[in-house]
Amino acid sequence: MIFLTVVSSVLIGMVTMYQFKKEARNYHQDRLIRKENAVNEHLNFILQTTDIPVTTENLPFIFKDKIFELSTIHNIQINIYDLKGTLLITSKGNFIVDKINNEVISPNILKIIETTSTKRFIDLRIIEGVTYRSAYNYIKDSQFKPLGIISMPVAEETSFYDSQVNNFLLLFSQIYLFIIILAIFLAFILSSYITKTIKLISDRIQKTNINRKNEKIKVENASYEIDTLINSYNQMVDKLEESADKLAQSEREFAWREMAKQVAHEIKNPLTPMKLTVQSLQRKFSTDDPKANEKIKDFCDTMVQQIDTMSAVASAFSNFASMPAQQNSKINVVKVVQLALDIFNEDFIQFTATEEEIIGIFDQSQIIRIINNLVKNAIEGIPNYEPFPRILVKVTKESQSVLITISDNGSGIPEDIKDKIFEPKFTTKTSGMGLGLAMIKNMIESYGGSIYFTSTPNKGTTFYVKLPITN
Repeated sequence: MIFLTVVSSVLIGMVTMYQFKKEARNYHQDRLIRKENAVNEHLNFILQTTDIPVTTENLPFIFKDKIFELSTIHNIQINIYDLKGTLLITSKGNFIVDKINNEVISPNILKIIETTSTKRFIDLRIIEGVTYRSAYNYIKDSQFKPLGIISMPVAEETSFYDSQVNNFLLLFSQIYLFIIILAIFLAFILSSYITKTIKLISDRIQKTNINRKNEKIKVENASYEIDTLINSYNQMVDKLEESADKLAQSEREFAWREMAKQVAHEIKNPLTPMKLTVQSLQRKFSTDDPKANEKIKDFCDTMVQQIDTMSAVASAFSNFASMPAQQNSKINVVKVVQLALDIFNEDFIQFTATEEEIIGIFDQSQIIRIINNLVKNAIEGIPNYEPFPRILVKVTKESQSVLITISDNGSGIPEDIKDKIFEPKFTTKTSGMGLGLAMIKNMIESYGGSIYFTSTPNKGTTFYVKLPITN
């Protein structure tokens, strides 16, 4: 709108100026023609009423007294030449056009006058920015025989038209300045109205996440183009949800297959020594053996130990498999983290928070579970020979997120295993199945958050948990 308004105003201004100049040219040309016709009629009357013989040589005598009268009556300078273009008499004393040489007519003009059917010519010259027009035609006797040439030079007076153009441009610029300001205002209103829905779609697209349910867009009375765009987005949401379901199902099936392999492997490990122990007892046990009670006790201890191992495997697998549905509610993350740390008796665990209250919508039990797992790992990561163990838990608010950091001064994580830390079956411990970090990673990502860490060998590790908060 602004572009069209500016272009149209410039074009109208140019066309108007051109029209003013054209009208000025036509006016001066018509004015000269009218004066030329009037002067010719007056001149013919003088030739018809004079007592002097009408010849070329007598023209200066015939118009000696009349030329000034003609010049004054018709308000124009008059020059009379012979047929060769030599000046015979002029009224230059009354009307002087200083920039034009009137002493002689150029051969080109003489030839044009002679060859044209009208036997007349208007010469147009621009000298130092001033336009001069000179009308040339023949002076004829009663037999229409050329006697000489009359010239009537005049300088165009453009001050009136220049004033008209300036006044018009001033008024025109004021009007179009108002129109341009109005166009800018209307363009802003219309663009805001038009792009409002597009902005909504853009925001929804940016927030689209395969890990959560995405809302469809409903807009009433939308234009055809916007409605088509909204329908395309809603179709994309449906397809994304369908793809997410398929991906989740595929991931679950893959995870269960991997977990089944791991559980089978973990359970198989204690079964072998159990089998060997039973077979050994079967071969060597005798009721007459004086150490029979001792062997029975060793056998029972071994069996109980291996059964405990299998029970621990089953418990870990059960915990991973029984991820409960989130029971989200509005909680104070600072207080919940403090509550999670209360179960630990270690006096080297320190807690700080930048604010007393950071409100978010989460499952409180899952937040406690995340903190417990990370702090427990931090405790286990500090070697027994460390004289000054230290664990720092910090909660800070960053824009629309809450950041929880757990730092320790333990032995750190070696470079070669950093990429495997969050794998479901990876562990560096002698016990457990390595499901803890995998479980809390799933919990964190279900909120649209992230977990990452930095670690330096023999200096410590820091885990970062970033969760979006919605008030």
